[in-house]
Amino acid sequence: MSTATARHILVDSEEQCLDLKSQIEGGADFGELAQQHSSCPSGRSGGDLGSFGPGMMVKEFDEVVFSADLNTVQGPVKTQFGYHLLEVTSRT
Repeated sequence: MSTATARHILVDSEEQCLDLKSQIEGGADFGELAQQHSSCPSGRSGGDLGSFGPGMMVKEFDEVVFSADLNTVQGPVKTQFGYHLLEVTSRT
């Protein structure tokens, strides 16, 4: 079974998500922005979600995590929780 590690930033609006994405693309640190802006408890650890397998996260999340390029910020990804920026840090 494949597993992945990822980090994310969860916010309430697509607009904020896009703004944070452009900041990261401009050189801002993903982990610092997660600590400052993410409404997920993982924000305290820079958005780190640890390691997980398919089906352990919501479907929209899963689809991105198990298909996206590594170390590339993906999003906004909309789920029932809000809007996510996602970065897959490893996958086996």
